[in-house]
Amino acid sequence: MTERLAIDLHSHEFAIALSGYQEDNLKLLSRQTGAQVTLRGQELSVSGTTQQIELCRQLVKSLQSFWKTGEVITGVDILTARHAINTQQQDALRDLRQDVVAITRRGQEIRAKTFRQRSYIQAIRTHDLVFCTGPAGTGKTYLAALIAVQALLDNHYERLILTRPAVEAGERLGFLPGDLQQKVNPYLRPLYDALYELIDPEKVANLMERGVIEVAPIAYMRGRTLNNSFIILDEAQNTTPSQMKLVLTRMGFRSRMVVTGDTTQTDLPSHQPSGLSVALNVLGKVEGIGVCELTSADVVRNSLVQKIVAAYEHHERAR
Repeated sequence: MTERLAIDLHSHEFAIALSGYQEDNLKLLSRQTGAQVTLRGQELSVSGTTQQIELCRQLVKSLQSFWKTGEVITGVDILTARHAINTQQQDALRDLRQDVVAITRRGQEIRAKTFRQRSYIQAIRTHDLVFCTGPAGTGKTYLAALIAVQALLDNHYERLILTRPAVEAGERLGFLPGDLQQKVNPYLRPLYDALYELIDPEKVANLMERGVIEVAPIAYMRGRTLNNSFIILDEAQNTTPSQMKLVLTRMGFRSRMVVTGDTTQTDLPSHQPSGLSVALNVLGKVEGIGVCELTSADVVRNSLVQKIVAAYEHHERAR
C-alpha cells in the first residue's frame, strides 16, 4: 500500500539547497530509498512504502544541518548520510560535519565529505608521515594542501614544500620556456588551486619569493634536510623507488609529510616499478606512519566522475 508524507522545508532557499542542480539530489534520494520524491514549492512530497518513506525522512533529517543553512547538498553528502544510517554512525556523521578543516577567503567552510576523508584528515593531524592513495577527485591533494596552508598560517611550520614528479618531461625541464618556477608550474597546478582557496594570489607570490612556500621538482630535493616544514609529494605513483626514497629521507626535525597518488594511474614505463607501490609495501606497517586509501565512493567532483572511476575499476577487475 502506497503512503505519503509531506516534509515542510520552511523556505524556498532551503528547498533549493536540498534538491540540488536540476533536482539531482531528489533523484538520488529516490534511488537510495525506493520512494517517489518530488518538490512542490517548499514542501517535499514523499510516497512509497512505510519503510521507504521512513528511510527518506531519516536522510532528509540527517542532512538538515546543511540545507537549513542554505548550503547546497551534494550527492556525496547523501551517500555518506545513507552509509551512516546503515551502519548506525549518526553520531560520527555529526562529528564529521562539525570538524572544519579550513575556512576559505570567501568564508566557505571546508570539511570532510566522507568518513574515509575524515580518517585521512585525522591521520595527517596525528602522524608525521602519511601515505594516501585513491582515484582522481577524492580530495587527496586538496585536503592535504588545505591542512598544510592552515598550519603554515597558524605558524606551526616555517615552510611549505610542494613537489611532484614531472614525468612528462622526464624530470628534465630544460626545453620548457621560462625559469624553474615557470617550468614547474604546469605540474603543480592542483596544489596552487588549494593555496588560492586560503591565501590571496598576490600573497602567495610574496611567500614564494621569500621561500616560505616552495615548489620544486623532485630533482631539486637532493642533498637537503627539511626542518620545521610541511612537505607534500603529489602524484607519487610517478616516482621511481629511488626518487621516493630521496624525498622521504629529506624529512628533518619538526616536519610533516603527506604523500599522495593513484597507484592505478602510473605514467612510468611498463618495466619501471612505482616508488609509491614499493614504499607502501616496505613502509605500510611501520609504526608511526599513516596509510589511508580513498575509493570511488569518496569522489567529490561531478557525479559522473564517480561513475567513470567505478566503471574503470570494474573493467580492471574483469581483465
